[in-house]
Amino acid sequence: MQFIVIAYDGKDKNAIKRRMAVREDHLKFAEEMFNKGKWLYASALLDDDGIMNGSMIVCNFETKEELEEEWFDKEPYILGDVWEEITVSRAKVASHSIKK
Repeated sequence: MQFIVIAYDGKDKNAIKRRMAVREDHLKFAEEMFNKGKWLYASALLDDDGIMNGSMIVCNFETKEELEEEWFDKEPYILGDVWEEITVSRAKVASHSIKK
């Protein structure tokens, strides 16, 4: 089952510092998720000045509970208090856009 996860960083003045402090850990974790076929697409969200302020990930997990256990429980941006608001929506990715 595919999901779209949109996560917004905190809005305080130290939010970008928290993001940058754990960004390398997040990118390593992201590589693992891509290699396992759990993440399909990902992007940083940018504000009007081009500063990262959130994330968007299209992912593939059997259930929302699996998503939370395999990803959210280990996500550096969650553990590092970067993401303040997270929405998870079920999705249906067009089959021609999924890498095989």
